[in-house]
Amino acid sequence: MNNRTEQMDDLQLVALPTAVGCTEMFVRFALTEWKLRPMRDEAALAGRRLAEAVVGAADQANPGMLTARVRLTGGDLVIELETPRVVRVPAVPDGPRVGVTELGHGRYLLWASLALPGGMNASSVPLPRRQRRPSPAAAIEAAREPLKDNTDEVMQRILFGLSGSQDRHRR
Repeated sequence: MNNRTEQMDDLQLVALPTAVGCTEMFVRFALTEWKLRPMRDEAALAGRRLAEAVVGAADQANPGMLTARVRLTGGDLVIELETPRVVRVPAVPDGPRVGVTELGHGRYLLWASLALPGGMNASSVPLPRRQRRPSPAAAIEAAREPLKDNTDEVMQRILFGLSGSQDRHRR
């Protein structure tokens, strides 16, 4: 079995109650992007429960940042939440494949692992092809006529400006 991580997305959030809904949306978005729609509800619920546990353990007066992570590894979808700073041990949500790992110095990693549908493995999940696309404003600017090459004129203006600034500072 191949346990190599094929895809991973993560998101940092302030460990306040709003992070619970944001984590759920983040998990749903990642699974939609990865064409794993049949798993969205179950995975979003697992992400919500993990986020509730992390937020519940965080100091609301000084919450810090939590990290929500979704990974495709081997035959599993793994949802992880790292606690911010030092927190008390978070309650582990109920579930067949969930757990908590101490990272040291009062930091914890809560995780839930869900089997990919139909015996799929991570390498067979159709991942999105991401490519850089210019913003609409950049595309408009690129379509304009190129500027004339007035290098000599520009250089003369710069030199004139520099020499003028020196005269202003002399007394």
